[in-house]
Amino acid sequence: MKTIHALGLSEARSFHPSAAGEMQGARRASEISPAAEASAGNGPQDPPDPEVPEKTSRRRFTAGYKLRILQQADGCTQPGEIGALLRREGLYSSHLVTWRRQREEGLLKGLTPKKRGRKKKSVDPSAVKIAQLEKENRHLKHQLRRAEIIIDAQKKISEILGIEQSLEDLGDGK
Repeated sequence: MKTIHALGLSEARSFHPSAAGEMQGARRASEISPAAEASAGNGPQDPPDPEVPEKTSRRRFTAGYKLRILQQADGCTQPGEIGALLRREGLYSSHLVTWRRQREEGLLKGLTPKKRGRKKKSVDPSAVKIAQLEKENRHLKHQLRRAEIIIDAQKKISEILGIEQSLEDLGDGK
């Protein structure tokens, strides 16, 4: 019989299934894969978890921690000790490089993590007081406007009903 190497691609596909044993590892289309057989015998499988994992927060290292790790790394003399230290602490070699550079430059402030995001504006105490007084002024003007509307409405009602009001009744105090 012909081997697969001697056959063309179209001939290999139309090759008789009874000669599958001679095909050196080729599988028939009707044959079930070993992975499918293994999963079929185990029963129902749990569907994958559709929950999206929460994004992990960015790690921040204190200056003391950085200096302690650098001292431990400087004390490593045997081959592989630094790698073991990095694996144990969950760090990368780039951390050591950056921290050593910062230590050499004397940037102890640089060893502490910088606060990310917008900087807080300094609050001027007089500005707070001014804002409070302006708010109170707006509130009082609004109350005065409402009182004037009520007084005007009372005057019109008294004119319509023919009731005379004196200045003492109006509350002007004159």
